[in-house]
Amino acid sequence: MAKKPQLTTSAGAPVASNETTKTAGPRGPALLQDYQLLEKLAHQNRERIPERVVHAKGWGAQGTFTVTHDITDYSCADIFSQVGKQTEVLSRWSTVAGESGAADTERDVRGFSLKFYTEQGNWDMVGNNTPVFFVRDGYKFPDFIRTQKRHPKTNLRSPEAMFDFWAGQPESVHQVTILMSDRGIPVSPMHMNGYGSHTFSMWNKDGKRHWVKFHFKTQQGIKNYTNETSEKIIGSTREKYQEELYNAIDEGNFPKWTMYIQAMPEEDAGKQAFNPFDLTKVWPHDDYPLIQVGELEMNQNPENYFQMIENAAFSPSNVVPGIGFSPDKMLQARIFSYADAHRYRLGTHYEALPANAPKNSKVNHYHKDGAMRFFTNDFGNPDAYYEPNQHEGPVADFSVKEPPLRIDGDADRYYQEDADVDYVQPRKLYEMFDDAQKERMYKNYAAAMGPCSDSVKERWYAVLEKVHPDYAAGVKHAVETLDTDVNTVPITENTPIEDN
Repeated sequence: MAKKPQLTTSAGAPVASNETTKTAGPRGPALLQDYQLLEKLAHQNRERIPERVVHAKGWGAQGTFTVTHDITDYSCADIFSQVGKQTEVLSRWSTVAGESGAADTERDVRGFSLKFYTEQGNWDMVGNNTPVFFVRDGYKFPDFIRTQKRHPKTNLRSPEAMFDFWAGQPESVHQVTILMSDRGIPVSPMHMNGYGSHTFSMWNKDGKRHWVKFHFKTQQGIKNYTNETSEKIIGSTREKYQEELYNAIDEGNFPKWTMYIQAMPEEDAGKQAFNPFDLTKVWPHDDYPLIQVGELEMNQNPENYFQMIENAAFSPSNVVPGIGFSPDKMLQARIFSYADAHRYRLGTHYEALPANAPKNSKVNHYHKDGAMRFFTNDFGNPDAYYEPNQHEGPVADFSVKEPPLRIDGDADRYYQEDADVDYVQPRKLYEMFDDAQKERMYKNYAAAMGPCSDSVKERWYAVLEKVHPDYAAGVKHAVETLDTDVNTVPITENTPIEDN
């Protein structure tokens, strides 16, 4: 029988016993000098890092992205440099509002985040399973998230706060319509699409820029649950997504998505009836059709879930040459807020953790000490700890410079000029639903709005009235009758939203 490895402390010292505390006599009190006891207890106290402020409950996997179509006319990013090129990917899907112990099949938007370990560094695509969001300006994001969390007095989720906020922020009606539709409860992470949602930019080797939207279409098909089916599932398991995702990959049934982009010439921005940088709007596919890029396959379960998924830190600030930002106000805010949240949750040097460290490119920077500095702070050159220096320290590479981003206008706090534009796309979406889909949506609203005060209900009906009178009437009737009986089978048809 092979000899077992020697147990050691975290400092590498051998441990004589892992069974009993060192005490003063067999019955005496514990000794402060039992550092092994102290270390064991202290470590346990710190085994839970602070949960994410949003997207706390999640499920993840590892896999690959393979380029299937040439888009070098749009981007000079190395990841897209040739057909057949393959890149390692880390993924995480999540609910938005619930805590880390929330049930998987609650009605909520799902996060859809990807970390591409490219040869030029990590590129993060931090999106959702919807092509739009509730607000267009990062200034309102903290307010929105507070309505999704627990009430400070009751410590319960508050439908009153949710619909009160949405009614006062009517741009949210587009996203709320999707949330209350069949697509509000996906059957699993494998059965939903993913979107970058924001407008990003790409530029090619000649410096020509396009505005772009990222789409990841599930190859497993869109499948969703009704409220009643979801409630029954929660009664038997709160971990359905984790079970299904892990088992699918473990059994070799690797989920796949097809990646597309929409591309808008830089000079086209401003020619639309809506702001193309507004996160509450989609780009019509008739005007900007989908362009196929590649295939995403998730084919590996992490050996250590905490190490690779809980420690994973996705941020839209992680871009590579050939992929950049846009004037999207929410994106501009997220560029700062996500990385800052990771520094708080994980530590100063969170990007050196295995889940976040680049795999295919060398790291050289001048960030020095601080918490979590568990690696050399000189990258092999101890004299080059400032810049500029004469000691062959790393220097910037002008060749990867982004072409100038055109901007104009005076610095000010700008408000939406045409409030009616916020109702145009939700109206088109509503009109795409058939009668059965509308009826299910009305009943989903009844279940969600039942606890709300009459004043909040009336405020929300007024928003829906501006979208379509039948929309408001249908929701109002369902709420007043509290008729929430629905089908008990999964909704497997491809419930329309504008991306289909």
